Amino acid sequence: MGQQQLMLIILGVIVVGIGIAVGIAQFGSESVSSNKDAIINDLNNLSINAYQFKILPSSMGGGSGSYAAYRIPQKLVSNEDGTFAIGSATASRLTLVATSAVGYGTITAVCDSAGTIGGFTYTGDFQ
Repeated sequence: MGQQQLMLIILGVIVVGIGIAVGIAQFGSESVSSNKDAIINDLNNLSINAYQFKILPSSMGGGSGSYAAYRIPQKLVSNEDGTFAIGSATASRLTLVATSAVGYGTITAVCDSAGTIGGFTYTGDFQ
């Protein structure tokens, strides 16, 4: 083989190697983003469940205007995205904490008195 052909082969191997490395990095960041989005969706669903509890009268098993007695239903405590817990609960504010099932970190969100979720804080790879 000529020297030019060897250089083209070496250059081809380098380009392919770089392409593989970029592809792996891209897949990793997409996985983190996908898990983050799924957990945020789950937190939204939990906040809806909590608000429904809050507005339901105590005679019907609700909180009568308070989050204080809210407990996450057992079927919603964990799924393939993560595990969910209550950070704190007062009459007008509920803090939910989600931990990634694949170890990317945690997401904390606050559900306000109107049932709106916000105040997201992120740890680990979610930052």
